[in-house]
Amino acid sequence: MRILLVEDEPDLGAAIKRVLSQEKYVVDWVVDGNEAWLYLENKWTQYTLAIFDWLLPGLSGVELCRRLRIQKNHLPILMLTAKDGMEDKVTGLDAGADDYLVKPFGMAELLARLRALQRRSPQIQPEKLQVANLSLDYGSRTVSFQQPEGNKQVIPLTNKEFQLLEYFMRHPNQILTSEQLRNQLWEVSADTASNVVAAQMRLLRRQLAKVDSAHLIETIYGTGYRLNTSDEPK
Repeated sequence: MRILLVEDEPDLGAAIKRVLSQEKYVVDWVVDGNEAWLYLENKWTQYTLAIFDWLLPGLSGVELCRRLRIQKNHLPILMLTAKDGMEDKVTGLDAGADDYLVKPFGMAELLARLRALQRRSPQIQPEKLQVANLSLDYGSRTVSFQQPEGNKQVIPLTNKEFQLLEYFMRHPNQILTSEQLRNQLWEVSADTASNVVAAQMRLLRRQLAKVDSAHLIETIYGTGYRLNTSDEPK
């Protein structure tokens, strides 16, 4: 899952990004409302959630909400603000925010609010994602493999391996190009090498091989990769 974080307080922004990254989210962090709007208009990236601070340089968090809703964009939005008056909350919610978190707050509460937004949004998969013999649990942030005898074996994955496999599980049997994967699973500001996707694919297949499932992701030479849900290895 990919999150756009718009927060101009350096310490808070860095802390939120660190926690979200530990929870296996892909996070683009910007500090300016105008820059955030450019990210939102980028057709190559699709965000699952957004976190907007109320007061920002350039466009405010409230204005970002309004612009998205005018465009009929239903991206779930969590608003962060030091404003705790009822009128301010009403203003934020009327602008299109889905939830509201008053500073200062604990990171555990932030994560709980994001999980609640995920459950409420029709755009987002439920708490568990099942594809073939693979089961992804968003609550524990783990992926397990269903053995023929019925036992489940957890596959140890790094954050990036988890994000990559999740994206394949959201698009089973679809051919995904390296450019698609790089645009969706690496931060916009990341300085990635040209072979970063191929290198990460090798690492993911190595983990899948531990449960005899490396064949699940096949290479479509000259095009990209595909999660093959058939029972037959390719």
